Amino acid sequence: WPDAEAFKREVLIIPLGSIEQHGPHLPLDTDTRIATSLAEHVCELREDLVLGPALTVGASGEHAGFEGTLSIGTDALTTVLVELARSADAFRGVVFVNGHGGNRDALLAARAILHHEGRTVVAWSPSIPGGDAHAGHTETSILLALDPDCVRVDAIEVGATAPLNELLEDLQAGGVKSRSANGVLGDPTTANAEHGNEIVITLVADLARTID
Repeated sequence: WPDAEAFKREVLIIPLGSIEQHGPHLPLDTDTRIATSLAEHVCELREDLVLGPALTVGASGEHAGFEGTLSIGTDALTTVLVELARSADAFRGVVFVNGHGGNRDALLAARAILHHEGRTVVAWSPSIPGGDAHAGHTETSILLALDPDCVRVDAIEVGATAPLNELLEDLQAGGVKSRSANGVLGDPTTANAEHGNEIVITLVADLARTID
């Protein structure tokens, strides 16, 4: 612990992911892997950032129809984020790097509470124009770039390809399984590592700008 005294001038980076189904071809911790990798990359760009442990279980109720999914829900996650940031007062600030869309409500609620308390907290979630929703071309491409050995390429198959805005009402009412039997929202058959690397570079740059 005495070594941690040197961190007082630095910013703590916390990756936030999930344990949930990502189709038959991607691992349950896909979101955590992506968030952690993005956090690691941005830490390499600056000397005033410290990488903390990832929060690996988030709010994933929309995937509850699939085996392997674990979730603590939005309310519990909000409490965890608030208490975690409060405990990190030794740092100049905290940046949550989010890899799962279902965590966003908790992140926004926690940030509002923490900002009201006068704490410096950033809640960052990726924005990928034209990206598909879940376990499709986008996420599969990213993992092919970051960790290709974890992608079961022989199990890749198309899921529900309708735009997210057309699926959203059904997803909120009945979960992902109501619209996609295999858990995929998109078309991972077109995924490739080259595009995944381009996405990662864009996201790291956006995260770095947000921290600045």
